[in-house]
Amino acid sequence: MKICITASASGLDAPLDPRFGRCSFFVIVDVDSMNENSISNINAGDSGGVGIQAAQTIAQSGVSALITGNIGPNVLQTLTAANIEVYQQQGRTVRDAVDKFKLGELTKISSPTRPVHAGMGRGRGMGGGFGSGRCQGQGAGKGGGQGSGIGGGKGGRGQ
Repeated sequence: MKICITASASGLDAPLDPRFGRCSFFVIVDVDSMNENSISNINAGDSGGVGIQAAQTIAQSGVSALITGNIGPNVLQTLTAANIEVYQQQGRTVRDAVDKFKLGELTKISSPTRPVHAGMGRGRGMGGGFGSGRCQGQGAGKGGGQGSGIGGGKGGRGQ
């Protein structure tokens, strides 16, 4: 059986990272052989959608369980649909978490531990620009997070 643990570095002795979508590494461990494969979380620094991207990465790795600290509702739903059970992190290292998993000491997460969109929230929302003359421009703000709606509109021609 293969499981995934969120970590801040690679390998079995890596410290745990409680963040799912923004952790540095996903450490995939075969619990029978203790062979591991660390996957860098290349989307961790993106402005939005990192949880779903991380869930897709985990689902493609063929794991049966995930051990992490916090998880939002959309990610939990995605992992549940992929038949991946989610457990609350305990211990200091990946190895500690795997040992506790093997002993059945971890608590299964059955409801989200974070609200929707609890990520970085640096993006700007859709904006409404203002034109000169009798026409109004349209904002070109790009959303991705919990930013305020500020757009940069183009002015229309006055008549």
